[in-house]
Amino acid sequence: MLPAYWDETHHALKSSLDGWTQRHIAPHADQWEDDGHIPDELFIEAGNAGIMGIGYPEEFGGSGGDIFHSLIAIESLIRGGSPGTAVSLGIHSIAIPPILALGTPEQKQTWVPDVLSGQKVACLGITEAGAGSDVAGIRTTATRDGDDYIIRGSKTFITAGTRADFVTLLARTGEDPHGGLTFFILPSNTPGFRVGRNLKKMGWCASDTAELFFDDCRIPASYRLGEEGSGFLGAMSNFASERLTLAANCVSIAQLALDRSISYSKEREAFGRPIAHFQVNRHKLAEMATKTAAARAFVSVTAANYRNGDDVTSEVAMAKNFAVEACSFATDSAVQIHGGMGYMRESLVERLYRDARLYPIGGGTTEIMRDLIGRRLIG
Repeated sequence: MLPAYWDETHHALKSSLDGWTQRHIAPHADQWEDDGHIPDELFIEAGNAGIMGIGYPEEFGGSGGDIFHSLIAIESLIRGGSPGTAVSLGIHSIAIPPILALGTPEQKQTWVPDVLSGQKVACLGITEAGAGSDVAGIRTTATRDGDDYIIRGSKTFITAGTRADFVTLLARTGEDPHGGLTFFILPSNTPGFRVGRNLKKMGWCASDTAELFFDDCRIPASYRLGEEGSGFLGAMSNFASERLTLAANCVSIAQLALDRSISYSKEREAFGRPIAHFQVNRHKLAEMATKTAAARAFVSVTAANYRNGDDVTSEVAMAKNFAVEACSFATDSAVQIHGGMGYMRESLVERLYRDARLYPIGGGTTEIMRDLIGRRLIG
């Protein structure tokens, strides 16, 4: 993000994280992409380095910081060459906020510190086969039975679901489409809980993605977060920071595709000279750089307004869509500049091209974002 919004702590964090990423991620990124997951030890290493706690309260083991500290972190991690790895390490950024927003002090102390230290992995269980962007369509149920709740249903497309120690789960406790939703903590050792397939994806290959099934899972009522019916508001409360993070993902991927394309175009020769000397390629690089810089500025300004406490609901949706388009253009152009090599799995830009396709879908589709913006424009 733009350094104009940083202080010395932001600069120090970027320097530290860039070095950590080059030591701990870059040398192994290709292998983890092939494996379809990152090693458990990486969570612990990231926890020991304080990376997992960036942006979270110190009282729960976090290191504090503002939205720019968090965006700097995700951008640095992506520079390791595997967006899927960065996403896996950052999955707690959507699993922990409902606990912090709705949980009791005891619940926060029980569940949050071990995640921020890297000792445990948390995932967010919202999406179902028939309920993605429309959370009102959730059908997984939580039925009160004395001092317990019984969970029945399933979730899909759950990042880190194959390895998570617990699920921050959104389930239906009432008939109202929005007011009948409630968050729970469901440990992975709960009888009746099982993990289905590790789903094979187009991109984000180093990030495991699971189907989860809940067959009469009995959990204590003390594992409920907030009052019954508070789940929808709890889910909405994290959308701004989640979408800003996804927009920052896009900026980082676009920048990486641009940087790699500049280097390649200086090295690759055609007709006796580097392809960077052909005007068509220089213009393509110029357009990639322009769109990436514009997206970085848009996301940075929106993040600054978010940090100031402004209502940035529409602006976040705009920034995400704008960054998505810049990322899609940059990665597509990078493949074109690389020619045949850009189509090979051994090429970084081929990976970035596939990874970029998720962003018009994840965190609210481009179409949902446009509708949100439009509805707020007309009141």
